[in-house]
Amino acid sequence: MWVRYLGFVILFGLPGALHAQPCGAPGLDGGYFVPLQETYSHEIEIIYACDSGRKPAVEGWWATSTCQNGVWSPEPQCIGEEDCLPPEIPNAKFNKKQNSWYNEGNTIRVTCDNGYELKNRDATAVCLNGTWTSVPVCEISNNTCGEPPQIPHAVIIGQKYQASFAADSKVRYKCEDGYSVEGAESKKSIFCISGSWSELPKCSSGSSAGGTAGGHPTSTESGTQPGGGGSSTTSVSNDRNSKPAFIPVNECGVSPVIPNGVVVQTERMYLKYECNSYYTRVGPDTVVCTNDGRWSELPSCKEAFCVLDLAQYSGIGIRQTGKEYIKEGETKNVYCSYYDYVIFTCTQGRVTYTRCCEAYYHNYGGC
Repeated sequence: MWVRYLGFVILFGLPGALHAQPCGAPGLDGGYFVPLQETYSHEIEIIYACDSGRKPAVEGWWATSTCQNGVWSPEPQCIGEEDCLPPEIPNAKFNKKQNSWYNEGNTIRVTCDNGYELKNRDATAVCLNGTWTSVPVCEISNNTCGEPPQIPHAVIIGQKYQASFAADSKVRYKCEDGYSVEGAESKKSIFCISGSWSELPKCSSGSSAGGTAGGHPTSTESGTQPGGGGSSTTSVSNDRNSKPAFIPVNECGVSPVIPNGVVVQTERMYLKYECNSYYTRVGPDTVVCTNDGRWSELPSCKEAFCVLDLAQYSGIGIRQTGKEYIKEGETKNVYCSYYDYVIFTCTQGRVTYTRCCEAYYHNYGGC
C-alpha cells in the first residue's frame, strides 16, 4: 500500500511532466531528419539536413529542433541554396522578413542606432547566390559624445548611465542640496554638439556664491588664495581657460548654404541640415559656431540615385524609352510584356536587374 502512495506523491510533484504535449513528426519539405518516429516526447531533439540544392533556414548544413510542448522549436525548414539568412549587423536595424530568410535578389536597407553612422555611407545589401553583397557597417559617429563630465556636488537626473550619447542629446544636472547654479537654480541642461558637450554648469554653495566661505575669501581680483597665501593664475587666464568651446549661432553671421541641402532645425547653439530627396549627407548633420566666430565642419550632399536609361534594355524585352531615376537601395519594376516585368535595383550608384519574369517567380526566387 505505501508503495502506491509513494508513487502518487512523485507524480503529484511533477505537474509539468504530466501536462507537456508531445509533437507529431515535422513536415519537412525538401529535407530529412532523424530519428524518424510518428510522435516525439516533450524536449526530444531531432537533427535534420536538406536535399541537394537546399539548406536549413539557420546557419550550417545541418540543424536541430526540439519538441517544446507540442511545437517544434525552431521549426525545421529547408530553403534554396541561393536564399540568404538575416545578416548580423551590430548597432543597426533593417527591414525584417516575416519568414526567417530572404530570397535571392532581395535588398535590405540598414539604419544605424542613435550615435552610430554608416561606414562609407553604404546603407544597402543585396542577396546574391546565397550571400549578402557588401554588408553595411555601423560605426560610432564622430558627432557622438562620451559620458557627460562629472561635476562636483552634482548628479545627472532622468537618464540612465550610458557610455555614449548621440548628437543633439540633452542631459540635465542637478546640484545637491545646499548648492545651486545660475543663482537659485539647482538644475542645468547641457547638449551634445558635434562630438562635444556644451558649456558645463558649476554647482556652488550659497555662501561661496557670495564670495566667502566661513569668513575666508575664496578669490580676489589680485589672485589671493584661501588663507591669504601665495598667488594664483590671473583672472585673464581663468577667463581664457573657461571660455566655452561654442557660442550662439547668431554670432557667426549668415547660415552656410549647402548645395542640395536645407536647414531643418535652428537652435540657439546649433543648426541641423538634411539633404534633398535623391541625395545623401556626407559629414556631420549638425553645425555649430566655434568660440572664434567660425562655423564648424560643414556637411555636403552627394548624389544617391541611379539613372535608368530604358532604351539600353530593349534586348531583354523592355519596349519603353526615356530615363527613370531610382533612389539608392530602392527598386523599380518595368514591364516587359503584359504579365512579366524586370526588377531594376540601384546599389552604390550602379543599376542591376533581373530577368523578365512574372510576379510568381520574382516572389519565390525562380527568376
